[in-house]
Amino acid sequence: MRRKPIRFSSADPEGLWGDVLGERPLGGRTRAARRLVAVVIWTLLAIPIQALLLLLPGRAHANFARAYHRTLCWLIGLRIQVVGEACRDRPVLFVSNHSSWLDVLVLGATLDASFVAKHEVGTWPIIRTVARLGRSVFVSRTRTGTRGEADAIRERLRAGDNLILFPEGTTSDGGRVLPFRSAFLSVADSATRVQPVSVVFDRLGGLPACRRDRPLFAWYGDTDIFTHFWRLARRSNARATIVLHAPLDPAEWNDRKALAAACAQVVADSCAVLRQNRAATPQPAPLPPAPRPTAANLSSREA
Repeated sequence: MRRKPIRFSSADPEGLWGDVLGERPLGGRTRAARRLVAVVIWTLLAIPIQALLLLLPGRAHANFARAYHRTLCWLIGLRIQVVGEACRDRPVLFVSNHSSWLDVLVLGATLDASFVAKHEVGTWPIIRTVARLGRSVFVSRTRTGTRGEADAIRERLRAGDNLILFPEGTTSDGGRVLPFRSAFLSVADSATRVQPVSVVFDRLGGLPACRRDRPLFAWYGDTDIFTHFWRLARRSNARATIVLHAPLDPAEWNDRKALAAACAQVVADSCAVLRQNRAATPQPAPLPPAPRPTAANLSSREA
């Protein structure tokens, strides 16, 4: 019934106009261009507003930051489904899996928190301005660098600010959750609660996303951000599901490696369920490992 059906062409070059689902020379270009212009205009309007709100008392800047991210998600056609509730016992350290720059948009639209971003983000044009206005904390993704910058993160937590941390240290391909680096959780002792968060992009075109669709969402390797945005913006009816699991009390965890492994397991299990297009529910907080018996304890028991 279409007068001008989409015609597939083998002559269309890969790269900027390429598509993992097949070559579509004209498919979605107008939609992508419209979304790109809308995102740029909205960002340019939001920058001076956020700069002004940061000078005013209160938390208007935090509310506007969430509104900014929600609007960005709406402009690029990305819906958000939230399962569970965010912990309200400030300060909270949210730990999440990380597969794309889209994680920043959906988490920023959902959580009242700032991001712990890698140092390179502070050098990107425009993005660095948005990140600084969002009061992001910039750290190195190396173990030694994180140790040296942990004091800045602890200071923000002690001031009552919630923070969002990506303990994987880099983005994944969207098909798995990388191990959480325990060095990133060395600051958990300054937070009242640590809450694991799972993020999976599970809908595309209104249908369940499958393995074939993950390269459209995941941003890793040498792909530049403009090409990645363009390929995704050509599509419609995408959705991200966020699962907020039960928070943990970091005071009960003496071993940060055990804490990192427990959070990673909770996040990975929930992501696996979502990738199978099944409904995920928040998982209960894992129990801390039992303390190892010491020589003093053994001698007292024998006595």
